[in-house]
Amino acid sequence: MKPIEMVDLKSQYKRIKGQIDTSIQKVIDNTSFINGPEVKQFQQELEEYLNVKHVIPCANGTDALQIAMMGLGLEQGDEVITADFTFAATVEVIALLKLTPVLVDVEADTFNIDIEALKKAITPKTKAIVPVHLFGQCANMEAILEVAQEHNLYVIEDNAQAIGADYTFANGTKQKAGTIGNVGTTSFFPSKNLGCYGDGGAIFTNDDDLAHKLRGIVNHGMYQRYYHDEVGVNSRLDGIQAVVLSAKLPHLDAYCNARRNAAKYYNNAFKASKNIITPSVTYNCNKNGNEICDTCNCHVFHQYTLRVVDVDRNALHQHLLDNNIPCAIYYPVPLHSQKAYADKRYNEADFPVTNELIKSVISLPMHTELEHEQQDFIAKTILNFINK
Repeated sequence: MKPIEMVDLKSQYKRIKGQIDTSIQKVIDNTSFINGPEVKQFQQELEEYLNVKHVIPCANGTDALQIAMMGLGLEQGDEVITADFTFAATVEVIALLKLTPVLVDVEADTFNIDIEALKKAITPKTKAIVPVHLFGQCANMEAILEVAQEHNLYVIEDNAQAIGADYTFANGTKQKAGTIGNVGTTSFFPSKNLGCYGDGGAIFTNDDDLAHKLRGIVNHGMYQRYYHDEVGVNSRLDGIQAVVLSAKLPHLDAYCNARRNAAKYYNNAFKASKNIITPSVTYNCNKNGNEICDTCNCHVFHQYTLRVVDVDRNALHQHLLDNNIPCAIYYPVPLHSQKAYADKRYNEADFPVTNELIKSVISLPMHTELEHEQQDFIAKTILNFINK
């Protein structure tokens, strides 16, 4: 058995090495490092894949969130609601822009924002909702859109972990994650389902006017060189990263299928254990309880995250590491308890699910190159620990 990696980017690269190497060399040869034709080409390819009118590439996923909020014209003191159980970048940009972050609890089965908690958090100062499509599955966008419409709120999708995923509406129509709200954002960090070989990100929208504003903001507020019409930032996807992404994009659905198949294999290995809760697939596409769908991309498994019951999660974590099995705890501390974002407004009683998840979740190796022999070893190691 080859060594187990949390994310095996080296093996993935070897499969497309020829195209990657040739494309990178082309950028070096023509020196189109910034805002070159390769970036425009990738932008157009991603627009076609997502069936969205506008993709605005930028330097990273955190910038994408910040620029999206800047483009919507949110003002100091405006409240922005998002999930408590996620990576800090989501709330970080809210605070950086002097907006007021409002954190709410999540669903126990999907880890995504809880709709009832969202509704309770709305005040006259609320201006936007940032649903996070955590671990590869869309939040309940139909319900979120209904809430947003009722209260005249913007919806900014944090799609850093779910590019390629589909959301199915109650009427059966599907739409790509990140293209459903007013604006969506993503990250191309190397470990993502669609990752580059450095930092990168993008913003998506079907709003022509918003897209125009965003294109100026990412480039110092310029539409014409040295004429600054907006207060902008310097956040551009470089040409080398663009060609890497162009090489990978045609494989994205296959990458997501490989992850989904690995998740099914894990689920089957753990199905008899009463101490393990495997990832759930919910909402309108699900026809078989919580089974992982065979025919749609409703969950693309950026992470495969278990919950353990009556198990010392931290001891299990160490046991896996001791057996050369990489694993991670996403996330060990909720945002409302982080020093940077602590606020007297928050009551621990408002976060029962998040406060339980931080003690019970553990994420296993998940990538396109996982082998059944490796997964068998991982599952056996976990079950032996639990059943000892």
